[in-house]
Amino acid sequence: MVFAIANPGKARLIGALLTVLLLATGCQPGGPATPGAKASGNGAAATASPSPTPAAKHVFVIVLENTSYQLALRQPYIASVAKQYAVATNYSSVASPSLPNYLAMTSGSTWGIRDDSYHRLPAGGVGSQLTDAGISWKAYMEGFTGNCFNSPYPYALKHNPFAYYGGACPANVVPMTDLTTDLDGETPQLAWITPGLCNDGHDCGVATADRWLANVVPQITSSPAWQQNGVLFITWDESSAADRRVALLVVSPYLRGQIATPLDHFSLSATISDQLGVPRLGEAQRATSLSTQLGP
Repeated sequence: MVFAIANPGKARLIGALLTVLLLATGCQPGGPATPGAKASGNGAAATASPSPTPAAKHVFVIVLENTSYQLALRQPYIASVAKQYAVATNYSSVASPSLPNYLAMTSGSTWGIRDDSYHRLPAGGVGSQLTDAGISWKAYMEGFTGNCFNSPYPYALKHNPFAYYGGACPANVVPMTDLTTDLDGETPQLAWITPGLCNDGHDCGVATADRWLANVVPQITSSPAWQQNGVLFITWDESSAADRRVALLVVSPYLRGQIATPLDHFSLSATISDQLGVPRLGEAQRATSLSTQLGP
């Protein structure tokens, strides 16, 4: 439906206001990116191109370790993903060290925690929320052998936030080796992926994480779950630099370029909730979400 505005002066005013709104949100209109296509633009901010698509049927999240935005984008594979899809250029962690950031992404709160020790928190978090809503989810953990609290290296409990809520080990936490089978079969609507302490870059450096991503990301993007309106988020728990700025890669067929809007881990929590159709948790209720750019 097209609406005509009889007063030319009002039309010019409305047009100007729409232009200001587009600039303020860091977005420019554009068509959907096709998988494999290179990003447009010359590296300037505010070039992300939203497309009106349905909410994601499948959300994938990969969390890596201790790497600044600049260092991450200097890695060959990570840089190629940023060019092909979308990257948030003003995204930051919310705390230090690792654990409170993982909690922020999965519950919208750091719970006042400032260490990596085990803390039994009240039952909840996005995993429990999805279970109650009948929405499938799994957390794929490298090195996990069936016990959240006693699995060997390279597994790290502090990188498995789902074990902190209620002090239990959910049946949804599974070994990383299950991912390949699930991508070819019944993929959960939320697939949380935590590589081990080497492949996440914590012990072995970002170059190792880059090579690991080069192997895992194509498996995800070639899966029916991702290709049928799925989205993959790749981020880092915290920065290796003095600031808290880290990269957030948004791998979606419908978004490309640079997202200049200020975002953080609470924003990711908000976006995950929005995409899966459950209420936002904690600080995520007040956070800026990427859902408007990924579709209603």
